[in-house]
Amino acid sequence: MIRAEHELHKRRRGRNFGVGALLLGFAAIVFGLSVVKITNLGPTEGFDHVARPQLEMRAADQDAGNGG
Repeated sequence: MIRAEHELHKRRRGRNFGVGALLLGFAAIVFGLSVVKITNLGPTEGFDHVARPQLEMRAADQDAGNGG
């Protein structure tokens, strides 16, 4: 038995493919941004509300190099 496909189902299929493509594109963008952020950051230190001497020394070195 051959069933004829209704025109409404054809339109829905097209919309579903469009929504699926948008979702895949969004997931690809998020994945790509995550990979770039992880690979370009280098060593990451968590924010633990504690003063870090290495950051203070780096800021002092930059101030000394800028003359002030």
